Amino acid sequence: MRSDPAAAREVGAAIATVCVLGDDSRRRMFTYIRRAHRPVPRDEAAASVGISRKLAAFHLDKLVAAGLLHARYETPGGMRKVGRRPKVYEPSDTQLLVTIPERRHELLADILLDALLADGDSKTALAAALRVARRRGRQLGAAERTQSRPGRLGAERGLTLCERMLEQHGFEPVREAHNQMRLTNCPFAPQSGRSPELVCGIAHSFLTGYLDGLRVSGVQAVPQLPDGQCCVRLRPTVPVPGSGPGGAV
Repeated sequence: MRSDPAAAREVGAAIATVCVLGDDSRRRMFTYIRRAHRPVPRDEAAASVGISRKLAAFHLDKLVAAGLLHARYETPGGMRKVGRRPKVYEPSDTQLLVTIPERRHELLADILLDALLADGDSKTALAAALRVARRRGRQLGAAERTQSRPGRLGAERGLTLCERMLEQHGFEPVREAHNQMRLTNCPFAPQSGRSPELVCGIAHSFLTGYLDGLRVSGVQAVPQLPDGQCCVRLRPTVPVPGSGPGGAV
């Protein structure tokens, strides 16, 4: 059976792009710029990984050439000054998925989403999906608690433990305060754009369940309007009579 040349080129390009991230400093700068959610000057990118401006420029050019970053010139603060404007970098919309042998998890997700949306009793299907998501989150949280044996968990230590799971599942967490965390990436895109109520509800239920299973006090998963980031934020608990640490769902 002959392979599809176009598909082979696509896989080759994806592998080449992934290889660009093989360098540790380059990968760390890319991660820093992705999470900044604003234009990042070259000097700041260099300082984020502790390398020289000249070496940072080399790595940043590699990331731009691979299509992982966009570069442009910008005047800081919007004020026009004499001299050359600094070069700034922002993440592109490029998404990478390389699996060997090839897997198509997004196709399965689309099929299951279509099945749920086509169900005549959509409210029942939605409720079932939210129950399963919360149960899965609670199982992961309980497993982490059994493994790490953290004792009583308040907001600060609880979020520190949560951060590892959030990283592993692609939420790209950013700590905004000792008891608050912003999730800068939606790992369920583009499906979340097709049915925000369902997919964002699953994310909220999953994270609520995780906090429950980990038995974190003082923090809750709160839905928010999606803005290109995750539709859930972890923030201080607002006491609700009769609810657990994650509030009621």
